[in-house]
Amino acid sequence: MNVPRTQDGPAPAEPPPATAATVAAPGGPAPGDPAPEGRAPGGPARPGLRFVPGLLDPGNPALARAGGPRGRRLVVVDARVHELHGHRLHHYLDARGVDHETLVLPGREQVRTMDAVFQVADRMDSFGTSRRGAPVLAVGGGTLAQVVGLACTLYRRSTPCVRIPTTLHGLVAHRPEVETLVDPAFLVTLGRRHVAGGLAEVLKVALIADADLFGLLERRGRDLLDTRFQAAGIGAAVLAGVVGGRAEARTGAGAGGGQERPRHYGHTFSPTLETRALPKLLHGEAVCLDMALTTAVARRRGLVDAEQAERVLRLMRRLELPVWHPLLESIALGEALGGALADAAQRRDGRRWLPLPSGIGAGVLVDDLGGPELVGAAWWLRAWSAMAAGGCGPAVDG
Repeated sequence: MNVPRTQDGPAPAEPPPATAATVAAPGGPAPGDPAPEGRAPGGPARPGLRFVPGLLDPGNPALARAGGPRGRRLVVVDARVHELHGHRLHHYLDARGVDHETLVLPGREQVRTMDAVFQVADRMDSFGTSRRGAPVLAVGGGTLAQVVGLACTLYRRSTPCVRIPTTLHGLVAHRPEVETLVDPAFLVTLGRRHVAGGLAEVLKVALIADADLFGLLERRGRDLLDTRFQAAGIGAAVLAGVVGGRAEARTGAGAGGGQERPRHYGHTFSPTLETRALPKLLHGEAVCLDMALTTAVARRRGLVDAEQAERVLRLMRRLELPVWHPLLESIALGEALGGALADAAQRRDGRRWLPLPSGIGAGVLVDDLGGPELVGAAWWLRAWSAMAAGGCGPAVDG
């Protein structure tokens, strides 16, 4: 796949050495073959999810058949994705004889409004979308998928939707009740910073649920970043581990008793950070800052030792992710992040549940984090970040 531009900026000077359409994870289907229904390459079955390399190849019937009987389709697509892939998408649907209309929406956070939801619902109505027979195709990142999903839920008591994620975040944030077709070749057109942001979502799963995946990121994470997940023998395997449900299965039981499941790690402080820093801070970067701060909390509590904390924070830097931001500092920390804990409590049965790493590859839930402890962890993290940026030796301890 040789695309001259990326979803958020200029393409790399040299194209990646391979495309995911020709890469299979060990034990997966042969190169070029789609994975079985509901199965990631080399991964377990997962409802509603299919890995389909070459999704826009007119010879591949998967997209035309997705979501129900062949018929008319409303396609809602991210503006940047449409600019890059729209001609191939329309060529595919025309070649497969699929009558369709297209609604192009602005990308990323610009589309996360109720106006956008109503715009999708209005187009569904004018298009004559039936409740069961004409699923809407959502082509873009996670934010667009959320907007389209809500519109489909509201329209005629839930109209089916088929997701075609084109970003790492959209791919990782798969909802099992929604049919999702994954072609990792879309990731070729992501800019490097957005690939790094997506890697934060992968690192989140690794740190809290999958020590083997964490080790893989330590060894080959930069390869994933450099090749946009197209590196032979590694890209599909990592996606299989995250998207295919292997890591989620380890955390899905949660802590019980209504407690927040560890899989929500990274989303306690990140919403506040992301909102206050827009547009300078990407979602994945905010998630990584959340993980860095909670790793510092875990270090000071003895849940991770000094060597493990070093591994976590140095891997973040190696993946070109931030470990510190001024919003974490002094008074802003006490006010903004204390408010974030209160906001999280509203979503978590009134309890201030905070997922923390316990070693690497496991997590625990605590509900006794206080402001002074959080401030102390932030100061520890700031000191570590300053030493790492200055090229000093091991980070401060304690």
